[in-house]
Amino acid sequence: MRRKTSQSNESLTPEELRKKTFARAVKLLAAKPRSIEELRERLLEGGSTKSIVEIVISRLREYGYLDDERFAFSYASLKVKQRPIGRRRLERDLKFKKVDANTAGEVLELVYTETPEDQLIDRAIEKRIRLRGRPKDRKEAKSLFDHLLRQGFRFELISERVRAISRTGDDELESD
Repeated sequence: MRRKTSQSNESLTPEELRKKTFARAVKLLAAKPRSIEELRERLLEGGSTKSIVEIVISRLREYGYLDDERFAFSYASLKVKQRPIGRRRLERDLKFKKVDANTAGEVLELVYTETPEDQLIDRAIEKRIRLRGRPKDRKEAKSLFDHLLRQGFRFELISERVRAISRTGDDELESD
């Protein structure tokens, strides 16, 4: 199929190819928001030339359809609102979405100023305890610890919170 696309693209004038690439870019952005680099890769896969893709991307940026900072902020904010997630996990997700490290760092600073990681980890722990109950032994505490690590929270923060939960659990057992 790709071979067909590149053969049909060869018969198009540069202006027609630019219009076709622009239409494809708009269609891709309508399906879901994307970072500039993500869109660039998808357009190049479609058989467009690098120069035409750059023209289309600069035009889309001009029109305000492409903005990595806005994309990263809305993506990160949505993720944090949907469920408690740590900074490291979001950083990795933004890297996967091809957002450059500086932009990602600035955005994460804004998002975690809005909703501190301390609050998010507490929400994550509450949810986990609601679903599985308080950790009754070391194995369950380790399971909670690992879960929180996978969610991208800092090691030190997890250690502090899991120890506190374990202590409260021990106190409850002693008072019974």
